[in-house]
Amino acid sequence: MDETKRSIWAWALYDWANSAYATTVMAGFFPIFFKTYWATNLNPNQSTFYLGSANSLAAIIIALLAPFLGAVADRGTAKKRFLAATSFLGICMTLGLWMVAEGNWEIAILFYFISSIGWTGANIFYDALITGVSTNKNVDYVSSLGFALGYVGGGLLFLLNVLMYLKYELFGIPDPATAIKISFFTVGIWWAVFSIPIFVFVKEPTIYKPTGIRESIYLGGKQLVNTLKDIRKYRIVALFLLAYWLYIDGVDTIIRMAVDYGKSLNFTTITLITALLMVQFIAFPAALVYAKIAQKIGTKKAIISGILGYIVITLLGFLMQKEWHFYFLAGLVGLFQGGIQALSRSLFSRIIPHDKSAEFFGFYNMLGKFAAVIGPFLMGSVTLLFGNPRIGILSILILFISGLIFLYRVDVKEGERLALQATSKIDITG
Repeated sequence: MDETKRSIWAWALYDWANSAYATTVMAGFFPIFFKTYWATNLNPNQSTFYLGSANSLAAIIIALLAPFLGAVADRGTAKKRFLAATSFLGICMTLGLWMVAEGNWEIAILFYFISSIGWTGANIFYDALITGVSTNKNVDYVSSLGFALGYVGGGLLFLLNVLMYLKYELFGIPDPATAIKISFFTVGIWWAVFSIPIFVFVKEPTIYKPTGIRESIYLGGKQLVNTLKDIRKYRIVALFLLAYWLYIDGVDTIIRMAVDYGKSLNFTTITLITALLMVQFIAFPAALVYAKIAQKIGTKKAIISGILGYIVITLLGFLMQKEWHFYFLAGLVGLFQGGIQALSRSLFSRIIPHDKSAEFFGFYNMLGKFAAVIGPFLMGSVTLLFGNPRIGILSILILFISGLIFLYRVDVKEGERLALQATSKIDITG
């Protein structure tokens, strides 16, 4: 394997590593276990509110820090170091869930909250490294490969965790609760082990002269201020970010709250877990197919088709009555989820100056995750207010529609031209 292919696969393998957190912890066992083990003294609507609030607060913190940390990482040539630090934080807190005893919902939500900050923060620097391993010609494929491997890796570990939960005796585990707690521990180990290749084989592009931490903070702050002053130069980027801020919030809310919603409708745990596994293994080929579709119709049009798919999913979620409906919706989510995420990332990488990739991906994650403040909190609050989770899920519809309207106005070709122009005018001294 030549060096270029090796670096692409090593970069993409980090998605394999950290997606275990998204499946087993964030979307899978934590919402279920939080309701049935840690928050047994709360009613279901209260636990939905606290879970949604924890997701939102974590998003606020990382949103406020993301652009500045990204700018510092750019100027200090430190994307990999920041990736290591935030991953370590997430891994340690995920491992810590093993120790939380039954009924201690406050400690459980705290560990989850901190691990979510680590996981989300790490994605900023992981995403930013895509500009160093790809070109405009193959970036759709590279981004889709990362998400595809993420769905397979996250799905395989989640499948093992589900088997541990259902057949705990075969694994020598005393009870299902212990099986779930062990599952959280395996996520931490999986995340740590499969993160190694990105640190070994991916070379961080040296665009600026290496600097110390103090100078990096100063230059990073200066870079961020200059970007904000020159925001009119990046109006196409800003318009895309506005669109992304809206539609990806709907996607993230469904990812984070789908199991909780199904639990509120009294669907069985087996149904919810099986549906999540369906999403993982359907999304694997679907993400790669989406990259091919983008080559045919264009990346922007492919993303628009994904948003339309999610509008249909949201409406069907509101009407959902039976458990087989949940399976059907899981299949639809699998078809659209990986594609809309992967192509959003690759489209954004095309329209930003590469010398500021971490800073701009800081904005990307800031708006994406700051939008996640609205979605989960909105869904949880509306559910608590009306005592009806169906009204909560329906409230997400406006995010997809408004995001679609703004995305339609993004001129991708002009954005690519301006990005190339900006990147060619680099002052490495700051």
